[in-house]
Amino acid sequence: MNSQPATRITQASAPPSPGCVPQVTSAFALHPSASSRCRAFTLVEILIAIGILSLVLAAIFSSWTAILRASKVGLDAAASVQRSRIVVRVLEDSLTSVRCFVRNQKFYGFVAENGDDATLSFVARLSKSFPRSGKFGDLDVRRLTFSVEPSSNGGRQLVLRQSPLLMDFDVDEKNHPLVLAKNVKEFQMGFWDDRRQDWVDEWTQTNQLPKLVIVTLKLADNANAAKAQEEITRIVSLPAKAVAWGVPQ
Repeated sequence: MNSQPATRITQASAPPSPGCVPQVTSAFALHPSASSRCRAFTLVEILIAIGILSLVLAAIFSSWTAILRASKVGLDAAASVQRSRIVVRVLEDSLTSVRCFVRNQKFYGFVAENGDDATLSFVARLSKSFPRSGKFGDLDVRRLTFSVEPSSNGGRQLVLRQSPLLMDFDVDEKNHPLVLAKNVKEFQMGFWDDRRQDWVDEWTQTNQLPKLVIVTLKLADNANAAKAQEEITRIVSLPAKAVAWGVPQ
């Protein structure tokens, strides 16, 4: 019985039937370079991105500069207020510690002059916390001189000089006084006269002490300002009065 070997025909793929369109699963199979074209940006998109980034950076920079300006203004205002408080505190502490003895008038005279070069000078017994007290040690009775003088920046400043009683100002106090306030537009004083029962702007009784002293200090923001931006006024009651006895101490 003869048998013929079976012939196996392997069909790798069947030809497409007429009218059938092959399905393409991937566009990259037909166009190998399509991947690079789809992943790139156009010039317009790059310019738009750069423009948006520039706007964001400009907004951040403007916000930062605004914060810096606001911080500087705040610090300047705080410093100005602090300087004003220091000036007022020094004036009040010194005037409430004033001393005057009639029999030693040449040492204890109370001298005050208004004007562009206003000056206020008197003797006081000062505490250890008063500015520059450490320089004078135990010599707590000192002559204080407040005066308005030209400053190096072209404006005017209120300065304080001190010297122990019976001594003149030393070289350091003359050349380097304590600067209390800068850009001073006006330093005005008024004194209560018991005889007139009114305020006077000139105190001629150098051997007496006024009962009340009103001090007005006007300050500007800078040396070139036309008018003052801050005005400080204080009325100080002098607890002491001139006595007819006493020796320098």
